[in-house]
Amino acid sequence: MADASDPAAVAEAAAAFREEYEDGDAILDTVLDVDAKHDSWTFDDVPLDSGTFGELVSRGLVTKVDGEYRVSSRQGVKAGLAGEEIPEDRSTDRFEFSIPIAFDARATAALVGALAVLVGMRLLNYRSVFRGGAVVSPGNDPYYYRYWMERMLAESGGITDVSVITDMPVEAAERRPVTHAANWFFAELLGGDQWAADMVAAWLPIVATVVLGVVVYWLAVVVTDDVRVGIASLLLLALTPAHAAYTGVGFLEHRLHQYLWLGVTLLTLAWLAVDLERRWNGDSAVEAVTAGYLRHPWTWIAAVVLGIALSFSALSWGGSVLMFMPVAAYAGLKVAIDVRSGFRPALANAPILVGLVLSSVLIALLHVSWGWHEAFTAIVPVLVVGGAVVTIGLGELWRRLGWPISGLLILESILVGGGFAAFRFLRPEEWARLRAEAADLFFREGIAETTSLFTLDDAIVFGPLAQLGLTFYLGILVVAWACWIASRRYEPGWLLLSVYVVFWLLLATLQGRFAAQLAIPLSVFGGMGFVWILAWADLARIPAPLRGRDEDEEDTSDRAGRGTVTDGGTHSRSIIVPRSRWTLVAIVWIGLLVCSGGLFYTPSLVAQTAYSDSQYEAAMAIDEHATETGREYPENFVLSKWGDNRMYNYFVSGESKSYSYAINKFDEFQADGDPDEWYEEFERNGVGYVVMTDSDSEYSEPSAQARLHDDYGAGGDDADPLKHYQAIYLDEDTTAFAVVPGATIVTTGEPGETMTVKTEATVSGETVTYEREVTVDEDGTLEVTVPYPGKYTVGDREIDVPTAAVENGSRVESS
Repeated sequence: MADASDPAAVAEAAAAFREEYEDGDAILDTVLDVDAKHDSWTFDDVPLDSGTFGELVSRGLVTKVDGEYRVSSRQGVKAGLAGEEIPEDRSTDRFEFSIPIAFDARATAALVGALAVLVGMRLLNYRSVFRGGAVVSPGNDPYYYRYWMERMLAESGGITDVSVITDMPVEAAERRPVTHAANWFFAELLGGDQWAADMVAAWLPIVATVVLGVVVYWLAVVVTDDVRVGIASLLLLALTPAHAAYTGVGFLEHRLHQYLWLGVTLLTLAWLAVDLERRWNGDSAVEAVTAGYLRHPWTWIAAVVLGIALSFSALSWGGSVLMFMPVAAYAGLKVAIDVRSGFRPALANAPILVGLVLSSVLIALLHVSWGWHEAFTAIVPVLVVGGAVVTIGLGELWRRLGWPISGLLILESILVGGGFAAFRFLRPEEWARLRAEAADLFFREGIAETTSLFTLDDAIVFGPLAQLGLTFYLGILVVAWACWIASRRYEPGWLLLSVYVVFWLLLATLQGRFAAQLAIPLSVFGGMGFVWILAWADLARIPAPLRGRDEDEEDTSDRAGRGTVTDGGTHSRSIIVPRSRWTLVAIVWIGLLVCSGGLFYTPSLVAQTAYSDSQYEAAMAIDEHATETGREYPENFVLSKWGDNRMYNYFVSGESKSYSYAINKFDEFQADGDPDEWYEEFERNGVGYVVMTDSDSEYSEPSAQARLHDDYGAGGDDADPLKHYQAIYLDEDTTAFAVVPGATIVTTGEPGETMTVKTEATVSGETVTYEREVTVDEDGTLEVTVPYPGKYTVGDREIDVPTAAVENGSRVESS
């Protein structure tokens, strides 16, 4: 007798029944038709004799429930009719933690292949990152994190020296302590030397993104119960331009930590939601919670992981308050749908509340004990816990009184507004701080990533395409469907993902920098949309969430009869390679169409973050010059565009903590017509070098941009040569100059006589001719300050100017 709880056993029994009875197929079809029309039925409802019916019961194909009958497993019987096998027993899936990386060779191979694509798209900058033994991180901000990692390594006594993270400098501890602590830990794990620091800077973004890829795959499978959606979601995340740009090789930043813990937060919340939903299938709401959900150890493991993930995501970056807002919104909405479906909110949401309490305790302990993050960050999760407790209490009241759910939602909205008003009144200082943080976060200008995802410059529609690919438009359609079904039936998993997508979409509308966070939950919607397109084209089974109970099983056998099923088989967690070559070609072409946005925009967006050969060579030329002339920080500070400033200073002095001076001064200097007038300003602030890059901006003539980058400081038609700027690297795109006091040549001549002072210097293979016309003073003395060492022709004399004279501003006299 087949185990009625095991679809695979039922499928085997059905196949055996077909072989033994000539009309076995018709008998099984008849029983399935009756079973589809009734939840349970009697012997009189089926046109079978008692012997045949008894055989069905004895084989476990039909089972008795409360005095009536039903098919033991429609999935199993359908599989037996189609001649398909069910690869694994999933009868306990609703009682066990979902592990999507099952022992299915094809699904595992597909996962590995998708991860390979993810890694490949994150290695697009490989050649620009690894240069001559150095790791040249793309972008500006990674050098801030490399600065703190290397400073902590220098102060550390080894991996067991926890004082490095418990007594972290205030500037590091108050903003991104988890990020700095994790970077230091992994570097110490690799040996704690410069090589280890470089390896962490280069490869930690890749490793963290691979882990995130597995988390996104797992998240998709948990919510959709379909590995095909999991693979598609992972591929779409791999090809998301914004996410690839911020997680590529060498891009060591807070984002890799933030994205990972955001994914883990979503996974734990989704598992808790879906696990409860599946336990409810067939049981009463109360029994589903009390008999299984709250008694299973994995429920509380997930709650603990949720608390840790929320804590680490909040402590890994400066905008930590944002991480609690979607959780709070989801908790409020989930209480409402719990009440609507007959659950007791206090029991159904106990694990989430435990996770929130744990995160509050962890953040408070780390703040009080180690000074991690600001005090306000420790207050926010406490407020969220308080709000959750109030909301759950209201949900219990609504359940007891049977009031309309719309009233609960309205009251929750009023309480949120009232909570903000009360906080503003009771804690005015924190409110002012919150407003300042919000202004800094949302209203900064002059940075590309602070512009909206939707701009008129990109005709509104092209911004999302360039940042997220076609995943955005495909996923948004599925989000609309998810919101609709979540409003009609108990679907907490889809509610969760919808809340997060809407939240991050609102933020991305304000600033495009949030597009990468949006991509994480949106990729699941995009993955399901992609599989649905294949199903619509009759190339695959309909995704599991879009199938009804009967459709879930009928789809496989119907398609199998036509020989067109290409994946899924009788099981959503298996993948079947298409038998037809043309079917495979069609799937590939549709896949390329859906992924075309990512394939086109990702390489170009990633390339924009990389430094050019000339920029790297300029940094090396400056470092070499600083070494030769004995310049040390702060006298070797490099002034450049703020977006490159940390890179130059990292390679020259290692002091890449701030670019504030560059962002405040460089644009003004670049537009000024007399760079020499800036010498005293630079001397006071330790500016030793200036880097100019090719610019499309227009400046009034003359400008420092033109006099330095175009004329190399050697003068042009409208301006004399500069006396405090020595060219040390020249290229069409990038030029670098040492700021020098300059040597003062002193000689004699006829009063009023105009003499030519000239030298030639070879820089980056180019000959720079430095030539000035100087008039002799009335006392017969000629004095001129020059920036280059070497031999100068002054009239009919030759004067040798040593490097030391140029560097210390001394006089070189000649009779």
